[in-house]
Amino acid sequence: MEETLRQLGELLLGSVPTIILLAVLFVFYTYLVHRPLTAVLAERRSLTQGAMEKARADIAAAEARTADYEQKLREARQKIFKKQEAQRQQANQTRAHAVHQARTRAQEQVKHARAGIEEDKTQAMAKLQSEAGRLATEIVRTVMRPMRSPSQVGGQ
Repeated sequence: MEETLRQLGELLLGSVPTIILLAVLFVFYTYLVHRPLTAVLAERRSLTQGAMEKARADIAAAEARTADYEQKLREARQKIFKKQEAQRQQANQTRAHAVHQARTRAQEQVKHARAGIEEDKTQAMAKLQSEAGRLATEIVRTVMRPMRSPSQVGGQ
């Protein structure tokens, strides 16, 4: 057992330079490779996350602009529809006014025409009355005239 312990001690003593070399190598690896690599990976991860967040923010901004554009488009359509409706109402009012004026003129013309017809009727009745009186007088004269014999009618 002593031999084993001695061999173990020699092995341990022989491995000390390897352990020191390994520790130095570990320290060099940590400072020269691992820390810069970790820092680069962390920076890369933060840049990637930042790019992802920026992309999300850009997408959100684009969606907001799209929503704003759609809202403005809806408002513009509503303005157009309101303007068209106002123009339709104006046209309807103009048409109603024109129809009212035409009806008024037509009623006036009918009124004047009726008045003219009534005047013509009155004149015709007066003319007929005077003509009836003249005809009645002539008929009475003709009937009341003494009858002439045919020789008297031809002799004259």
